[in-house]
Amino acid sequence: QVHLVESGGGLVQPGGSLRLSCTTSGYIFRLNEMGWYRQAPGKERDLVASITSGGDTNYAESLNGRFTISRDNAKNTVYLQMNNLKPEDTAVYFCKIKYEKMGVWGDFGAWGQGTQVTVSS
Repeated sequence: QVHLVESGGGLVQPGGSLRLSCTTSGYIFRLNEMGWYRQAPGKERDLVASITSGGDTNYAESLNGRFTISRDNAKNTVYLQMNNLKPEDTAVYFCKIKYEKMGVWGDFGAWGQGTQVTVSS
């Protein structure tokens, strides 16, 4: 079984910063893509950023360079540094991973439980 533990969410004023972390554990042979999604009330869950095992990144266009995704492969952890936060960034942020199991063909996916980010004065 695979576990994802997210941390770092909270309440921050507009213009502030937060750093989210997501650490994975469990039966993972190879950890491939890792990413962050967010879901605001009444809206769909959307991709924020993703990063491959080789370090290639992909971001939602609306972020305009305010967020940075990174990973520490030795710790099986992915981070999301969020700067210049805006009220519209308020959402539950979810970590998602794609991974392989030993002896089993194909990618598997897993989600974290989500962490609330609230941007408000």
